[in-house]
Amino acid sequence: MPGKPLSIAVVMDPIEAIKPKKDTTLAMLLAARKRGWSVAYLELGDLWLRDGVAMGRAHPLDVREDERAWFTRGEPAPTRLGDFDAILMRKDPPFDTEYIYATYILERAEMQGALVVNRPQGLRDMNEKVYTAWFPQCCAPTLITRDMAAMHAFLREHGRIVCKPLHGMGGRSIFVIELGDKNANVVFETLTDYGARYAIVQRYLPDIVTTGDSRVILVDGEPVPYVLARIPTDADNRGNLAAGAKGVGRPLNDRDRWLAGQIGPALRERGMLFVGLDVIGGFVTEINVTSPTGVRELDRQFGTDIAGTLMDAIARRCRPD
Repeated sequence: MPGKPLSIAVVMDPIEAIKPKKDTTLAMLLAARKRGWSVAYLELGDLWLRDGVAMGRAHPLDVREDERAWFTRGEPAPTRLGDFDAILMRKDPPFDTEYIYATYILERAEMQGALVVNRPQGLRDMNEKVYTAWFPQCCAPTLITRDMAAMHAFLREHGRIVCKPLHGMGGRSIFVIELGDKNANVVFETLTDYGARYAIVQRYLPDIVTTGDSRVILVDGEPVPYVLARIPTDADNRGNLAAGAKGVGRPLNDRDRWLAGQIGPALRERGMLFVGLDVIGGFVTEINVTSPTGVRELDRQFGTDIAGTLMDAIARRCRPD
């Protein structure tokens, strides 16, 4: 993109602990550096507010495509976060109160001049499981409740269901229950803390076994041309790479495009530039807005540059003219 190089900050988990071959955030940083943009690195503990001004201990950061030495981090300096052109919020869940507090700081940075990707208000508003309720036409039958009796009724209605907490990630605490399973009570009790917390139950989609849990990546509301189908192992129900699933790329199909057309414009309007839709059997099960992954796998299989597409979208937002 023409014009003066942008300044980008990233808020993420410790960079020394990532797996560089797989890490989507690293792909984003490499794409930024390829454009000659400056990159600064922060962790959650590096953010603060002083008299309404969003501040951070920003480390200059350089990155490279080297699995043994993928970054060089400089000495930190106090910096007004609003002075960056863009800030990538790539801290992984859990989506807890500390995460929410960080979004308040980043929202102040947004008000003071920075483009924050994804938008802090959207991160707070769009729980990755609950936000599917805004697009019921795209989803399989779903119930979000604290009522264990209602969960049992849902199980009787559908015969086989998936149960999971609203705050999980990476396939954690996901249960598949069939009618007559004697573990149903304890699963419902555990997930709802005996009716004190909300949980989600969905009709089980058997396509998970054959076609997997497909990740459709949206960049500024538009789907990339390929999706990453995550196929569970024979010993597991979960289509999550973190749970051992195999990632197999495939071209976008007509149903994927329809789902993206239903959901993408609303996300674009609300400033959610990088989102992952989880699709099983043609139904959206989650809308991932915090730190979606899958970029490196698709780039390797198809020669795409998804992170570069995101950087171009960021540049357009920062320089609308």
